[in-house]
Amino acid sequence: MKRPKLILLDAQATNPGDLSWAPIEALADCVFYDRTPAEDTPDRIRDADAVMLNKAPLDARAIAAAPNLKYVGILATGYNTVDLDAARARNLVVANVPGYSTPTVAQHAWALLLELTNQVGLHSNDVRAGGWSRSPDYCYWLTPQMELAGLTLGIIGLGQIGLAVARIGLALGMRVLANRRDMSTTPPDGIEYASLDRIFTESDVISLHCPLTPETNGLIHAGSLRRMKPTALLINSSRGPLIVEQNLADALRDNVIAGAAVDVLSTEPPSPDNPLLSAPHCIITPHIAWASAAARTRLIQIAADNYNAFLQGQPTNVVPL
Repeated sequence: MKRPKLILLDAQATNPGDLSWAPIEALADCVFYDRTPAEDTPDRIRDADAVMLNKAPLDARAIAAAPNLKYVGILATGYNTVDLDAARARNLVVANVPGYSTPTVAQHAWALLLELTNQVGLHSNDVRAGGWSRSPDYCYWLTPQMELAGLTLGIIGLGQIGLAVARIGLALGMRVLANRRDMSTTPPDGIEYASLDRIFTESDVISLHCPLTPETNGLIHAGSLRRMKPTALLINSSRGPLIVEQNLADALRDNVIAGAAVDVLSTEPPSPDNPLLSAPHCIITPHIAWASAAARTRLIQIAADNYNAFLQGQPTNVVPL
């Protein structure tokens, strides 16, 4: 039986060479491209039976150019890069990979927060530059050191990642408020459901873990920032457009809130004039919260399992079209 042909459009995004593609290679004749400009996609997938992608866009023109295409595997949880209307019209199966990065993203969200509260990098750099050697005292600090125990952590979006972040907060002795779409169920132990208004006004730290929808787009704007405490910290390891970036930059510059740390921006890579790049009290990492080797290994294996399930006639993790 002829093996299907599978094209992976942006392999480098998932696996820059440190992991094995063996689970996927066992299922098809694979062609790997490190990166694919959008204009090259139609030609590259022209004779493909299946396509996998991470952030490479798959639009209606590309789908129309691939008459044999039956399956689209997304090497991520979000699926906004695929034209779902075109996929529906072609009766394609589109599958994503939920849940693979939960421990890694939760860890990174806390890394962002702890960098804001403790400024470990700043102090390490100052010590290496001779600051401690020149100090007349046995210790010193360049920024206030903030204890989290007893403070309030507000979680917006209590899915798997939000819950993992919340549990770390509980372990550190924080009070945890959470807002989610369905608050009719009993909240997890130690967590209190709260309205967005209470999250904004009562939280010392707000961490965003909700999907990007028309309702959440621009959730953090000038008005919501003004409702927050002037000592509040904001963390975003979810989706960049949840935040109106100019509003946040202005709020940081005007001391409306004390600080922010984000792993995602509205456009990635960002334009050099993105206002957060020059905003004070703002830490930015380049969308790496998901990228541990452990998480990417799980991602590849689940993507292979998804495709194998499709080949067996029992597709799983199917995106609703």
